[in-house]
Amino acid sequence: MTTVNGGVSFWYAATGRPEPGAPLDGDTTADVCVIGGGYTGLWTAYYLKKAAPELDIVLLEAEFCGYGASGRNGGWLYNGIAGRGRYARLHGEDAARRLQHAMNDTVAETLRAAEAEGIDCDAHRGGVLEVATTPAQLARLKARFAHEQAFGADDVHLLDAARTAERLYVPGALGATWTPHGARIHPAKLVLGLAAAVRRLGVRVHESTPATAIAPGRATTPHGTVSARTILRCTEGFTANIPGNRRSWLPMNSSMIATEPLPADFWAAVGWQHRDVLGDEAHAYMYAQRTADDRIALGGRGHPYRYGSRIDQDGATPAGTVAQLRSVLARMFPAAADARIDHAWSGVLGVPRDWCAAVDLDPATGLGFAGGYVGSGVATANLAGRTLRDLTLRHLHRPAPTDLTTLPWVGHHVRRWEPEPLRWLAVHTLYAAYHHADRHEHTTTSPLATLADRISGRG
Repeated sequence: MTTVNGGVSFWYAATGRPEPGAPLDGDTTADVCVIGGGYTGLWTAYYLKKAAPELDIVLLEAEFCGYGASGRNGGWLYNGIAGRGRYARLHGEDAARRLQHAMNDTVAETLRAAEAEGIDCDAHRGGVLEVATTPAQLARLKARFAHEQAFGADDVHLLDAARTAERLYVPGALGATWTPHGARIHPAKLVLGLAAAVRRLGVRVHESTPATAIAPGRATTPHGTVSARTILRCTEGFTANIPGNRRSWLPMNSSMIATEPLPADFWAAVGWQHRDVLGDEAHAYMYAQRTADDRIALGGRGHPYRYGSRIDQDGATPAGTVAQLRSVLARMFPAAADARIDHAWSGVLGVPRDWCAAVDLDPATGLGFAGGYVGSGVATANLAGRTLRDLTLRHLHRPAPTDLTTLPWVGHHVRRWEPEPLRWLAVHTLYAAYHHADRHEHTTTSPLATLADRISGRG
């Protein structure tokens, strides 16, 4: 059997690529227009319709719901939030703690909502295990643990090498952190189930309908214009496709592989009985899960960025990236080094210039947005959807059910990315530095990686 490359992602291998629903058929009006049929747009429409069933909501999707990152990610439902340290510097540590606590609660809320809607997304709440395999990584791990403690995260646990091996055997692992705020999911099952729930609630979903222009009061498509008082952009890594937004968020590529189902003796040797989602402390980090059918799905950065913010549409992945991910698989799990790779794919995530996720709605124009999750979007999109719900209800002079609009990421704006060719040169140079640091650092973090963090805004 040869490796399937692209075809959106492995998560659609069993069911096939979904057929898009009907596109928009001419001009229409609505109370709210949501652009983007991924997690953010769907959660926004879901919570809005639950809170105010009388609202007429139109959702526009360029391909099919779940075509982008929501149907291609690693299935990490966890409490990470991009930019927490910067929010603490800008708004104070108490504000950043409130945001972190909201993210902790979001893991449970996402699972609760999925269960309430009868969505079987292979969820298993085994927590998040992040391992260190070199002294330099261990130093970063301990520093991150101390930072978490300072934020009052007493449910993050530091594990030594022996306790790490008891949970999951990774050769050379010197330690790990573990938190219960994480679950493994099947990304496509979640997004397709959510799309079905949104339709059942009465949201008008139009697929094969890209937004070609967004302005106050209207969203233009090839099939007609939607006129609405509130227009919400929920396009994450595909934001660069919308005119005027090419430099707003950088569409960063992330790639994945999925092995064949692995035998019982492999799992008996490595453990992973808790099915935690797994990451490491490398600069060009990896992420992985044990799937419901006992594969390893593993991802990381390969070819990080295409010139001009171009986006690969079908998930095709360069052979060099597949080989790189296989080498990570072999390093982390030597017994799986010769396992068949059944699928390889890629997708894009949205990266703001300061690496901070954000959500906002301008009351003067009625234009809102959420995104910039920098790879932490599975749970963050749920919190963003509930926050956009509250902002929208306030804009429409209806009572908002929560105080999420006071969290420090609301209203956060950042400067645009540099023009080409500076953007392309910078991203590829920075990731070359990260890969070089991962290969050569040993006892302490490479100064090259530290410099790259400062230049990129990642630190």
